[in-house]
Amino acid sequence: MTTAILRHPAVAGRFYPGDPDDLRTEVRGYLSQARFINQTPVRALGCIAPHAGYVYSGHVAGAVFARVEVPKRCIVLCPNHTGVGRALAIMSEGAWQTPLGDVPIDGALAGALKQRFPALQEDSTAHRAEHAAEVELPFLLLRQPELRFVPIALGTGQFEILEQLGKALADVIAAQNDPVLIVASSDMNHYESDAVTRVKDHRAIERILTLDPRGLFDVVTQQDISMCGFGPAVAMLTAARQLGAKSAELVKYATSGDVSGDRDMVVGYAGVVVV
Repeated sequence: MTTAILRHPAVAGRFYPGDPDDLRTEVRGYLSQARFINQTPVRALGCIAPHAGYVYSGHVAGAVFARVEVPKRCIVLCPNHTGVGRALAIMSEGAWQTPLGDVPIDGALAGALKQRFPALQEDSTAHRAEHAAEVELPFLLLRQPELRFVPIALGTGQFEILEQLGKALADVIAAQNDPVLIVASSDMNHYESDAVTRVKDHRAIERILTLDPRGLFDVVTQQDISMCGFGPAVAMLTAARQLGAKSAELVKYATSGDVSGDRDMVVGYAGVVVV
């Protein structure tokens, strides 16, 4: 009998607390700070949430996950920061360990995605040291204790491939009997001044809010906006549009300068919900 794959945390104790009680308290704090915490969560098709250290971007992620109803099944799309592994790397078995407990991979959903879009390749190595999907899990898990998910790391910036992935996601999700949330893990512009970052980020956000994946791709690539997860966002928007998305809401925007006080070199964070 083979042992199921257990993916161990790569950034627990660095990007977020490694102690379960501390982590639970911190995440609940970010969720409860959201301005609509007393509103009924919306059933979203997709969302964009940041993935920096919680001290910088946790309040933005908290706003996103407080706003949406987190179903039992999620697909988490993230960029591949490490450059390790396949360009379209999926995991379809095992679980991801977190300080709050293990999150099982939804093997049936992952299998359906691979069948519909064979360019997705089984590859746990691309995920081993990648932080961008991992940091979303404590938020998702506290909002949905019965969470199962499919992690996909994207190491490609080709629009046609991202669009094809988005269409495949939509086809597979449409065939499910229960809701599936697509989480696109992304920070926004990196390592420029606060003023420049806000201008660049809002050009990208404008395209996101009009549900325009091609427009987002073009503005990011042509105007030198270093949005690390534009690929996940393009795929998510493509899928959401095909699934009948009507609107997108910017639930929170901030930069690291809002926390650090350093306005000379910042990273931007946008929280968006697509319904």
